[in-house]
Amino acid sequence: MALDVNGTSIELDDNGNLTDYTVWDEDVAKALAAVDGIELTEKHFDVLNFLRAQYIDENGEQPMERAINKGMSDIWGTKVTSKELYELFPGAPSKQGNRIAGLPYIARKGGY
Repeated sequence: MALDVNGTSIELDDNGNLTDYTVWDEDVAKALAAVDGIELTEKHFDVLNFLRAQYIDENGEQPMERAINKGMSDIWGTKVTSKELYELFPGAPSKQGNRIAGLPYIARKGGY
């Protein structure tokens, strides 16, 4: 599978995740989000950048939802609820968010 971004073909796996997370940029994120009918805002990019930083800085670790809530609470300076994150990423912040952040597919249940 592939996604066309600004005339460049970006390879995706069978789950719609990038096969190479290093090709990700804001345009790729917008294209991935558009597939799901999501228009990205600054809050979306805050979450996406948090997810990417966790993955890159923590040797491939992808945080579960509780860790995303805590991380975003620290960044935004207010207690963030799962509901708020699901409003941004209805397909689950730890799955849909990771996919739009350009990270590999991860098969796991739940977020806690």
